Amino acid sequence: MSSSIPSKMKAWIYNDYGGPEVLKFESDVAVPEVKDDQVLIKVAAAALNPIDFQRRVGKFKAIDSPPPTVPGYDVAGVVVKVGSQVQGLKEGDEVYGDINEKSVEQPKRFGSLAEYTAVEERLLALKPKNLDFAQAASLPLAIETAYEGLERAGFSAGKSILVLGGAGGVGSLVIQLAKQVFGASKVAATSSTGKLEFLKSLGADLAIDYTKENFEDLPEKFDVVYDAAGQRDRAVKAVKEGGSVVIISGGAATPPGFFFSLTSNGEVLKKLSPFLESGKVKPVIDPHGPFPLDKVDEALSYLETKRATGKVVIFPINP
Repeated sequence: MSSSIPSKMKAWIYNDYGGPEVLKFESDVAVPEVKDDQVLIKVAAAALNPIDFQRRVGKFKAIDSPPPTVPGYDVAGVVVKVGSQVQGLKEGDEVYGDINEKSVEQPKRFGSLAEYTAVEERLLALKPKNLDFAQAASLPLAIETAYEGLERAGFSAGKSILVLGGAGGVGSLVIQLAKQVFGASKVAATSSTGKLEFLKSLGADLAIDYTKENFEDLPEKFDVVYDAAGQRDRAVKAVKEGGSVVIISGGAATPPGFFFSLTSNGEVLKKLSPFLESGKVKPVIDPHGPFPLDKVDEALSYLETKRATGKVVIFPINP
């Protein structure tokens, strides 16, 4: 199979930090080299994350890999080449994962918004058989962020949780994991008016319309507040004494809040695979998508509106 891999590919790339205009769709980008511990993936689908545009504007310039950069963290596709030290994957395997071990420290220069990408074996897992490539691509960064945050908060069966931004990419998975995997006694979540029923369909016991009420004024307090909406100052007012507030944007926080930046890990995807294969945890893809590869610029603009429900997915990439 390796013999049919081209030397050049289509990819989105930017040569300097800046606004949307620096991102260009090119057809002669070099296919990345495969290191010993990596596999080369023929990309079938990718998903967008806010970090894609935060990185493009240079927010992490001090610790980022310097441009030129092909953006994209989430990938699903087929292994077409394996490095010499790879043991668990072979050519033809259908895989998915978040290709950047550390989200903001030296992420890869060749990301997933391309026809091919090279990824360490340890960051990947086999795609659940019941999910198509678009569904699989929607999951890794968001579901691993949801899971790691719940783990770090010490969340466990019988505890209650409030999810801020419950209809977004991370929030929609926090609701499902809290309920289905961790055994929450009560899940509350916030969204705009039109998405309240959607929150209930994910498993929320209480859906709060943030346009009509302030969650911090509720008499009820929660063991964990998971802030996927950038509202840390209000979030700390909704947590019980001794509880914790998970914060995933904006940097260091003061207790009971704690901030973390995801470490990508294929083992988490493997651990969650039974819940995905049984349908207990479902991918959520924004109905405006998926967007084809040549419309990544439109898809990123849409993601920047912060109106997306679930994930904005790019598919097909190698039709």
